Amino acid sequence: MPYHAPVDDFRFILEHVIGFSDVAATGRHAEMTPDVTDAILNEAGRMCDEILAPLNRAGDLEPARLENGVVRTSPGYSEGYRAIAEGGWVGMAAGEAHGGMGLPMALVTCVNEMMGGACLALQLNPLMTQAEIEALESHAGPDLQALYLPKLISGEWCGTMNLTEPQAGSDVGALRSKAEPNGDGTYRITGQKIYITWADNDFSDNVVHMVLARLPDAAEGTKGISLFLVPKFIPDADGRPGEANSLRVVSLEHKLGIHGSPTAVMEYDGATGWLVGEAHGGMAAMFTMMNTARLGVGSQAVGVAEAATQAALAYAQERRQGKVGGTGTIIEHADVRAMLARMRAETFAARAITLACAKAIDLGREGDAAAKARAALLTPIAKAFGTETGINVADLGIQVHGGMGFIEETGAAQFLRDARITAIYEGTNGIQAMDLVGRKMMDGGEAAFSLIDEVQTGAEAARDTLPDLAEPVWQAAEAMREATERLVGRPPAERFAGAMPYLRGFARLLGAHYHLRAAQAGEGRRRRLASFYIERMLPEQAAHLAALRAGPDCVMALDAEDLVA
Repeated sequence: MPYHAPVDDFRFILEHVIGFSDVAATGRHAEMTPDVTDAILNEAGRMCDEILAPLNRAGDLEPARLENGVVRTSPGYSEGYRAIAEGGWVGMAAGEAHGGMGLPMALVTCVNEMMGGACLALQLNPLMTQAEIEALESHAGPDLQALYLPKLISGEWCGTMNLTEPQAGSDVGALRSKAEPNGDGTYRITGQKIYITWADNDFSDNVVHMVLARLPDAAEGTKGISLFLVPKFIPDADGRPGEANSLRVVSLEHKLGIHGSPTAVMEYDGATGWLVGEAHGGMAAMFTMMNTARLGVGSQAVGVAEAATQAALAYAQERRQGKVGGTGTIIEHADVRAMLARMRAETFAARAITLACAKAIDLGREGDAAAKARAALLTPIAKAFGTETGINVADLGIQVHGGMGFIEETGAAQFLRDARITAIYEGTNGIQAMDLVGRKMMDGGEAAFSLIDEVQTGAEAARDTLPDLAEPVWQAAEAMREATERLVGRPPAERFAGAMPYLRGFARLLGAHYHLRAAQAGEGRRRRLASFYIERMLPEQAAHLAALRAGPDCVMALDAEDLVA
């Protein structure tokens, strides 16, 4: 079954679940009327259905390759990228001053999810450029902005993030790449970077790398890191790609999935670069890129979940095996029906969480301090839960297909292979959980308690019409409140062993909250799906919180010898 962008679901969530009207009421986005947002969603959905989705399988079967130092992309990717660029979707979040569309992050997240569901490997390219654009808008000087932003926003040039080194993965402070001043405002960048997504391509005029490196007088650790803009081709006096810079793609990784996305080892040998932001201030600029990418990664994984669900449902409605219902198809079997319901319910919950996070970002940009805190709290949940949803739903999709799911020709396995990386990059999910219980609890849990209050208020409002669904949600919120109170009273080091259970418990609660809102706004399938989630999936929160209460001893008491078979 071909992928079909879930435009109606986006429209429903924006209008009835997360309250997008709050964003449209701001001065910055006053033009975002329902007619305008519908037009944006419909046009993006059409591109994803007709142009990007047919490329997904081609990229898996014919991966990007490196030939004589030149990256050759998968068949059709050049045309697919051109459609993205010409539609303005690369720079859709960017400011209008340099040619961007200035769309709210809530709509950007919808479009990114659709593109990720249609063809994740290709969508990674504009996602990286979007992160770079935001970093330049926030941290670069006017000259760099004027030269690079219009080209990146238009899609003529592509952007990358060069953070990781062989000895410096999650521990970014261990990087060794060097930046030496040339005396003319530029720097000589030397070092090797690994796992660079879309490090090169054969369809854009230039590739602009954002590279973390260390100045000669830099302190050890993260305080000594600076960020540099290093283009593949150095622009000439007219701003056109000129002399080739001293950098190269050493090799492309052979990956489990996203084969159409060239992931490279990059070598910089005295390449010319320009400082972005303040010297030794690279971490601030890096986190600007990372936070954009983290929400984007969460949403793209939800897109894969959507694609896997559509494929599994289509198969279950066609495959005949056994006889338990009128049609004779496997969707009549209770186990298959339950798996499909879980896939659909989980995808909805994760989608609502990513869009709620995006809305908070939009309102935070209007100066709303509470919204900024909400966005900060939701970002690690959106990234971790969104990516786990992509992986788990894709895994269930294989199971629905049965033996045919294990056969590559059906395409069911590709969803799982492609989604698996999302839980690892842009900060592993374990790091997201540690961030949630550590940095995001430095306010004493204020942002978390505010969100829990909102969930309970919503449950109380639903008691008259949906008492059987409202009460479990209210109780789950109370359990989350008690868990948060317990958590903030512990030293950070003691929180980390329970960080992942805490994040998953919070995500379960938020999923129930948004399903309850959907049930209030709609009838029929919305209520039936909410009932499934709240009655069969929300109880899993209790197990997560029990793991949290167990404390760190049962984890940290184990040593390497205890783990040997």
